[in-house]
Amino acid sequence: MLAKRIIPCLDIKDGQTVKGTNFINLRQAGDPVELGRMYSEQGADELVFLDITASYEGRKTFTDLVRRVAANINIPFTVGGGINELSDVGRLLEAGADKVSINSSAIRNPQLINEVASHFGSQVCVVAIDARRTDVGWKCYLNGGRIETNKYLFDWAKECNDRGAGEILFTSMNHDGVKTGYANEALVTLTELLTIPVIASGGAGKPEHFRDVFLTGKADAALAASVFHFGEIKIPELKQYLCSYNINIRL
Repeated sequence: MLAKRIIPCLDIKDGQTVKGTNFINLRQAGDPVELGRMYSEQGADELVFLDITASYEGRKTFTDLVRRVAANINIPFTVGGGINELSDVGRLLEAGADKVSINSSAIRNPQLINEVASHFGSQVCVVAIDARRTDVGWKCYLNGGRIETNKYLFDWAKECNDRGAGEILFTSMNHDGVKTGYANEALVTLTELLTIPVIASGGAGKPEHFRDVFLTGKADAALAASVFHFGEIKIPELKQYLCSYNINIRL
């Protein structure tokens, strides 16, 4: 059985790490290079870097910043934001990324998933899905949660799986930054539906939430931001806590 993964996330705006609540009210959280180095040293299993306004502002991810973060860590590194074509993927892999995360561009052009997977390998292609629970089900959103689409979470995730994505990174917009736990009901549905790993995002507030996302939500990995950035949860202590529940985790 594969070990469960703990993944800090650097949400980047204007070259700085930021964190908000429900995708708004952003506040500064520190230098991404220093945070990346700290998480690598603390024993994080992977690191995710998301240029959260690249798609909205119609520009490319900061390649130089990616390069500087990559030079200071020794764990797998996923980069997302403003990736629209294969050349963007190649540029980021050359800068030190191990995987890329595509979100808005995949919804607009689903064939991009097939292209990235066939050209670079499925293991490079993470499809991020920002979804909000509505009266008619879990709807997917574009451009950092700004634009509602006609796609539904479970249908779209299954299509991404079938097109060759290597992982799904699902962020519940309802749970983002509110620290009341992950969207475990939706997560367990995803894990039963898909044949690829599911990374849970949105809702971490205390160690119990990580326990529950693995035991109840059946997620393969748990991503969090502010609880790590602001020192509310320390990764080594979190991993020891999870081990006490017999959750398979790398110490």
